[in-house]
Amino acid sequence: MTHRLDGTNPLNNLRTELDYIFSDPAFSNSFWGVAIQSLDTGQMLYARNEHKSFMPASNMKLITTAAALATLSPNFTFRTTLLSTGTIDTTGTLHGDIIIRGVGDPSITGRYHNGDATAVFQQWVDSLSAAGIRCIDGDIVGDDDYFKEELIGKGWEWNDLSYWYAAQISALSFNDNCVDIYFYPSDSLGAPADYRISPFTNYVQVDCNVTTTRAGSDTDITFNRKQGTNIVTITGEIALDREEYVSWFSVDNPTRYTAHVFREVLAANGISVTGSAVDIDNLENYHYSSQQTRTIANYTSPPLYKLIYTVNKVSQNLYAELLLRAMGAERMGLGDAAHGVEVVNSFLADIGIDPDALVIADGSGLSRLNLVTPQCIVTLLRAMWNHEY
Repeated sequence: MTHRLDGTNPLNNLRTELDYIFSDPAFSNSFWGVAIQSLDTGQMLYARNEHKSFMPASNMKLITTAAALATLSPNFTFRTTLLSTGTIDTTGTLHGDIIIRGVGDPSITGRYHNGDATAVFQQWVDSLSAAGIRCIDGDIVGDDDYFKEELIGKGWEWNDLSYWYAAQISALSFNDNCVDIYFYPSDSLGAPADYRISPFTNYVQVDCNVTTTRAGSDTDITFNRKQGTNIVTITGEIALDREEYVSWFSVDNPTRYTAHVFREVLAANGISVTGSAVDIDNLENYHYSSQQTRTIANYTSPPLYKLIYTVNKVSQNLYAELLLRAMGAERMGLGDAAHGVEVVNSFLADIGIDPDALVIADGSGLSRLNLVTPQCIVTLLRAMWNHEY
């Protein structure tokens, strides 16, 4: 294939070059959707199937985060609350429960605390000690009821669910709803690799079958968490000359995971708990009111604009899903994906995009059910370029 350029017309040259690339026979069984528009004049510089629907993948995050900025504001924050029920006796024993009430905050993780995943929990330990609590004669209850129970997004694939990028969704989230795992090669070929997990917890059961392979080879690790459990089988290879390899696997029931690890942190700091770490949904007819509880501590997230940086730069799916549901909760009174999509569609209509031109199944783009046109993306980017945020 040949193409001829015009030395006097750069725009025509651009179009010729792009046509040449997209018409390559190697792509004969593929579809391209392209829209290039001038921010200054609005002129469409190049278009190819710009009104056709494509699976956007993580470009979906552009829509979710733009809507979140516009509807919640850049300085919006999440506030997670630590509550107690019952009374404290003269020995420092709390005869009641500790409740962790989540509202969708993704930031209770080492990403925002110098790599220390349990930093917020340590702060809460200090708050409990300051309140005179030395023993908890009750449960650690994780309250995730701010969101509707939707552990995964619509259309997510089952074989993704063991991995960090398909971590379960909960209004009470901790450590990106994953366990970090660090692998280290053995000194000899074929020998089992060593590993450690963070946070160090017995919430998960790990069966690691990673072996050491020749120096210079690729490190390839596969996770398989048995559905509905926290039993994780890990297979693969790590190169002999690899110093360290870090990866992540998801947990089942992030709400109980949060409560469980907090209970472990309490024990490590000398505060005993006689009860269990439980998900509020597993407690029959469990209700509490502000009159029945005492606030022990609050944790406030970084502002939304910092969280959005993580969503888009790291392409963090969980955070996008939490933002989608937070929009539903804050603007529609119900924290689920459907109401979050209603808020997003209202925002899109405000900036001149017909919501009927899209199909929005989730907030992150992990679902293959999402459909977006190139023209929609360009219109969104132009609108945000000129938006106050």
